[in-house]
Amino acid sequence: MNALSNETKLKIEKTIKNLKANKMDAYYCDNKEDACNLVKTLIKKGDVISSGGSVTLKETGVYDIITSSDYKYLDRAAEGITPEEVEEVYHKTFSSDVYFASSNAITENGELYNVDGNSNRVAAILYGPKSVILVCGYNKIVKNIDEAIDRVKRIAAPSNTIRLNIETPCGKTGKCITADKEGAELCSGCKSDRRICCNYVVCAQQRHKDRIKVIIIGEKYGY
Repeated sequence: MNALSNETKLKIEKTIKNLKANKMDAYYCDNKEDACNLVKTLIKKGDVISSGGSVTLKETGVYDIITSSDYKYLDRAAEGITPEEVEEVYHKTFSSDVYFASSNAITENGELYNVDGNSNRVAAILYGPKSVILVCGYNKIVKNIDEAIDRVKRIAAPSNTIRLNIETPCGKTGKCITADKEGAELCSGCKSDRRICCNYVVCAQQRHKDRIKVIIIGEKYGY
């Protein structure tokens, strides 16, 4: 591992060990270049690939790989695409060979925590694509589900509403309106029509061993 603190290194090692115990494959890469090289070994030319919206995939260069001519990328953001065609891409994703995304949080216990609005991302992570590859900076690692919930309310949700130009309270204040509320429940939040925190998913031990693969990078990426 690169110049990370011993505490961080131990945290990463524990997380990877527990992801594997939960029947998810897990890898560590020092940097984005190593992560991109690893990605190329996990997919093959001609694969039908789809992805969720992800800052991490773009920051690391993984998005450039999967959208290259070597693969059949299902592009929901193609120029001139209609809403009906976007919906078609969402449905085709379930029969794709590989699905790429990041995770809102990964616990040291080896769990994945993701919150979505439209929920095409969490749906594909849970079911459909033959292989799911999640690329994450080590900044996504948290101690437990409680910290994962807090991370979404204070970091992931506000940052993504700003990125997507969605007007919600958290985008204006930098945190969920219930972030500091004692005893706030998992799903508590604003009542905005454009709320992006609609469905909350925890991935724990899997039935299909190694279908989900998690790449943890020793650098900070995404929200």
